[in-house]
Amino acid sequence: MVQIFRPGADTVVRFVLASLATVPVFAVGGAYAVWRSPYVTGQGVTREQPVPFSHAHHVGGLGLDCRYCHTAVEKAAFAGIPPTDTCMSCHSQIWTNAPMLAPVRTSLAEGRPLRWRRVHTLPGYVYFNHAVHVAKGVGCTTCHGEIQTMKLVRQAAPLTMGWCLDCHRDPAPNLRARDAVFDTAWTAPADQAALGEQRLKEYHIRSPERLSECSLCHR
Repeated sequence: MVQIFRPGADTVVRFVLASLATVPVFAVGGAYAVWRSPYVTGQGVTREQPVPFSHAHHVGGLGLDCRYCHTAVEKAAFAGIPPTDTCMSCHSQIWTNAPMLAPVRTSLAEGRPLRWRRVHTLPGYVYFNHAVHVAKGVGCTTCHGEIQTMKLVRQAAPLTMGWCLDCHRDPAPNLRARDAVFDTAWTAPADQAALGEQRLKEYHIRSPERLSECSLCHR
């Protein structure tokens, strides 16, 4: 009898068939892992800035209110970036010749704004309004993390659709009293569950079903 296939042919066929079954699974899993990684989401990534502005010093140390620099956060979709004049309201008096502040002085002298690199970036098809969230009792640190401890700002949350939907489907745990929205030291009290449910009604927040509607964020 003539042997057509080599002795190891059966092993090769089994390996190929197993690969055809497992490779797509690993490929999908790998793609999902990459999609969820900081490489794509930007979570935990620190951006180099024209000036190494420290929130740990200005907010955590000196106690500056978020609204001192982000003046539009209560009335506009965009929180706002402080103009150079805001920086110089202090630094025309202190640290006036500090080398690290040279870009700030140049910006003022030449009338050109500093080119800050955006840290929290959403896709163009996503609509987010800071003023709405602030008015409904969502604090800064809920999304931005412990900003008062950051020497350089980094993206604390993944900002994925799933992460946003987790809050929209159950916002009560993240709702604060309005006078605590900008309190970076705020921690949820023991009765937060009850208080959150109370604030859902007090702030006239839609039902979770409505908060999950596509058109709310994709306009």
